[in-house]
Amino acid sequence: MIQVKEKLTLKEQNALLKKCLNKDLDLNLELQKLGLTYDNLRYKDNSNFSTNNIPYKGIEEHKQIHHGVPTISFFSGAGGLDIGFEYAGFQNLASVEINELFCETLQYNFPNQLIIGPPTYSGDLKDREIIAGVLKKKLGIKSPFNGVFHGGPPCQPFSIASNQRFAKKDDNFKRKGFEDKDKGNLLDDYIWFITQFKPKVFLIENVPGLYEIDKGKGLANSLEPLKKLGYKITPPQVVNAADYGVPQKRLRLIIVGSRGKKQFELPNIDIAQTPCFNVFEKPILNHENHITREHTAQSVIRYMELNYGQRDHLGRVDRLNPLLPSKTVIAGGTKGGGRSHLHPYSPRTISVRESARLQSFPDDYVFIGPSARQFTQVGNAVPPLLAFKFASQIYKQIFK
Repeated sequence: MIQVKEKLTLKEQNALLKKCLNKDLDLNLELQKLGLTYDNLRYKDNSNFSTNNIPYKGIEEHKQIHHGVPTISFFSGAGGLDIGFEYAGFQNLASVEINELFCETLQYNFPNQLIIGPPTYSGDLKDREIIAGVLKKKLGIKSPFNGVFHGGPPCQPFSIASNQRFAKKDDNFKRKGFEDKDKGNLLDDYIWFITQFKPKVFLIENVPGLYEIDKGKGLANSLEPLKKLGYKITPPQVVNAADYGVPQKRLRLIIVGSRGKKQFELPNIDIAQTPCFNVFEKPILNHENHITREHTAQSVIRYMELNYGQRDHLGRVDRLNPLLPSKTVIAGGTKGGGRSHLHPYSPRTISVRESARLQSFPDDYVFIGPSARQFTQVGNAVPPLLAFKFASQIYKQIFK
């Protein structure tokens, strides 16, 4: 991280920004001429905080001994759950994903793993028999499966943030939930696979709206076939990723079911939530996915006025407070990338790599595709560290 003493003074910065405005110059090019970057710019308020006594362990420091309990991932996205279970010692056998670009990211990072998705397969769980056949033929999966199924069915029909991207008069503004014929019933497709293969444990991850939208009636109906099979299922629990070591506030609904005598109990939360300063004070050295936006002088002039935690309402971006968990990393729609936050120390939006760190992805994990699509992958993902905490408890409580 560039130290405050390495930044331009406010006098120098104001002169540069004024020059760009008056002469209609490109700020990025002017910075390059001076051998500088956007990280050499500053906010008016660049107060320093003491952060020496706040411990943080990234997922790279959590890796467990490989015990080999097999897992299969459904609706895998960019692989957040896959990473968490792998770091907890599980063996990921296959990932099922419908988005071709997400599949490219999975294949790049898990070259020895079976990816059931484009271009070889549809990856659509509505193609139940075909995908079940691939699992049986390619992996020899049989019922009952002495391992874990984990997945997060697409959450747009249940998500407040997803639907409020539209105007109030737009049909998409209102959450449709289980009434969404395209995505609202994908949970039932996932449950069908659980009934067919009877994994020892299953995990469902989603937005809180999956339970809140109809006070849990639709969810309870979907889970009923699993209860009849003898699964002990945890009550739907909304957890905050920041309570489990992730430097980001992110509310997710978690449900875990298990076959046998043992009922899963959620892992204990941390004593204190994890602030996000480590993400920005740790150097980024030649890591992939760290291209930052080239802001105009007009944008920087607005950003530099913000205090910690304040929002630029024109750009709808927030300056992060380094002593708090980050605000939720947003995925955005399928036609546009996620909306990143503002760096706490430099008046610019954060990069895909910085967003991935807020999500607790390891630094060597690479996201494929254009920058906007990389943001979508990061914002859609389950934080790997959150997945790790649950995966570790699943192993200790059910398999060990």
